[in-house]
Amino acid sequence: MKHCILNRWLLTVAMLSMSAFVHAAQSDAVRSPRAEVRLVSAQDAAAPAATLGLALHFRLQPGWHIYWMNPGDAGQAPRIEVFAPEGARVGDVRWPAPERHVDGPVTTYIHQGDVLLPFELVLPSAMQRGAELAVKASWLVCKDICIPEEGAFRLALPPGNDRPGSDAPMFAATEAAAPVALDSRWQASVDARGVLILEGPGAGALQSAEFFAADWGRIDHAAPQTLTTSGDIARVTLAPGAEFDAARALEGVLRIRDADGVERALWVSTPGERTVRAPAVSLALAGTEPPVTGAMAPPAAAAGEGPWWPLLLAFAGGVLLNLMPCVFPVLAIKALSFARVGASERTVVRRQSIAYCIGVVASFVVLAAVLLALRSAGSELGWGFQFQSPVFVSAMAVLLFAVGLNLSGVFQFGSRLASAGSTLTERGGLSGSFFTGVLAVVVATPCTAPFMGGAIAAALAAPALHTLAIFTALGVGMALPYLLLAFMPGLARRMPRPGLWMERLKQALAFPMYGAAAWLVWVLSQQSGADGVLHGMVALLLVAFAAWLTGVAQGAADHAGLWRAGALVVLVAGGVAIARTPGEVIGPQVVADNAFTPQRLAELRASGTPVFVNMTAAWCVTCLMNEKVALSTDAVQAAFAARGVIYLKGDWTRADPDITRFLQAHGRDGVPLYVYFPSGGAPVVLPQILTPRVVIDHIAS
Repeated sequence: MKHCILNRWLLTVAMLSMSAFVHAAQSDAVRSPRAEVRLVSAQDAAAPAATLGLALHFRLQPGWHIYWMNPGDAGQAPRIEVFAPEGARVGDVRWPAPERHVDGPVTTYIHQGDVLLPFELVLPSAMQRGAELAVKASWLVCKDICIPEEGAFRLALPPGNDRPGSDAPMFAATEAAAPVALDSRWQASVDARGVLILEGPGAGALQSAEFFAADWGRIDHAAPQTLTTSGDIARVTLAPGAEFDAARALEGVLRIRDADGVERALWVSTPGERTVRAPAVSLALAGTEPPVTGAMAPPAAAAGEGPWWPLLLAFAGGVLLNLMPCVFPVLAIKALSFARVGASERTVVRRQSIAYCIGVVASFVVLAAVLLALRSAGSELGWGFQFQSPVFVSAMAVLLFAVGLNLSGVFQFGSRLASAGSTLTERGGLSGSFFTGVLAVVVATPCTAPFMGGAIAAALAAPALHTLAIFTALGVGMALPYLLLAFMPGLARRMPRPGLWMERLKQALAFPMYGAAAWLVWVLSQQSGADGVLHGMVALLLVAFAAWLTGVAQGAADHAGLWRAGALVVLVAGGVAIARTPGEVIGPQVVADNAFTPQRLAELRASGTPVFVNMTAAWCVTCLMNEKVALSTDAVQAAFAARGVIYLKGDWTRADPDITRFLQAHGRDGVPLYVYFPSGGAPVVLPQILTPRVVIDHIAS
């Protein structure tokens, strides 16, 4: 072990010291808060038909890691695309030996610290003017959360002899620590039970051995491994995985410590048919234009999709968000306010509409800023994240309840309880329209309209300016119907004239508010149990009392100040009740048989069972509607039963890191998400709006 530590120390020193030399054989760095990555070369010049040693050099921040060729239970290995002169040939990555990383039940194979991923490029013999190379790479860097990153690198090598460059010692140090082929005097085999057998001189004297399978599913990555020795034979007991087959070659890295305490990494391959693997390095088509140097983009850009698609999806999702049941009550209030000014001058309608639009867009920008701030602090968040807080849910229930009381006439003017809430119904002018837009965004966040999922996922993985642009597009889309009123005032003039019907309509609109408050109390019951509901109901009672005291103060000629003071005291007590809402359910949690866990999904997939995963939350109205109209219907349930599909449900009502990682792995940062895992096939992501036919068609095909 001491030798191993010394070797790693020497490797690190070599990598760090080489950066002080000439930088002609290094590209510009692609940097993020998590990693600094360069393309480096073992040669400082290029000759025709020469074999260049190239590598991606990662300098990872403490605690962050990338993944090996087989990432294990989770993760993704880096992918490299090389742009080189026509006629060039490229080899695959010469992977360093990995480390085992255990995070609860999940075991992964990783690299951390200073990491060099070397590969070879054979230049064409007809090359005459040196080599201009470009590489495009993508990787997943993880700590408490995983963040996809991407970079593009350029490297120009002048013509010259094929001689070692200033970075050659770094390549040599990496090669010295890389896994070596098994000694020809040793033989490796694997039996039907998954026991890796080594036979040869000194094999029986090994002190420790740990095996890393090169291919996913051949062994159970998390299972303990045991070493037994006798004579010149060492046996490493492995737990077979879903893809284990003793007749096929088992390949991978075996870390051993011999009788002298020297640790080495060996490449082991047992007899049998070899697995054909997709290479980590690929060569772009001849004539393809190399990427721009140092470009950093979200994963969507790597897939070849243009920079405008997240903005278009966000805009479309914002427009459709107006149709979601979360938003309708607030929008109805705004429609009522527009009816009041329907016969007014054109400038009034225009200003009201623009003010509402500004309120919506500004709220989305603020929400994006909050997400970016928390993302930079390492939080795992998604769309609707604030509704995972019981305190926020309780406060929203109280806010909507207070708006309902205002509409019902309990009090007749906007209080200071929430300038973006109860003032909206009675407060005219630009401020009323602006804060109506704010409230519309606040209550819209539990809903995810079609097209929004991909846009939000791209926003949260993108640089800050891109994130702000995408959220701005969401706001513009949501505000569009009312923005049109600014340029089509005839729509407002066609609304009915004010009259008694408006008062009746205003009172009727209180009931959607009460219904929304009742729904949020139910959400609170899912998050905090009976104690949470008790706190929420007490807060509602106190707010109702404060609203009544305020109404009395408005109609009392004498002692109005005393009534208002009483209302303030009661309101403060309601705020205390909200703030003390329990953060989690008290008592034992009951886990249903169909509850999603990564382990349960892995077990079912390993057994070849088709699985339908529903990621939902109690505060997601779209999710609840899909379950009601599609997933719980007899037709869908019969289709599941006929095909042996197991239904798993992930509840994101409270923050759950496993569900967050699952969402991110499928390109989403919010619910709903529906994924069908067929037996032996690739997973299929279903639309966000379901019908029985949509579900049945997907599992049938």
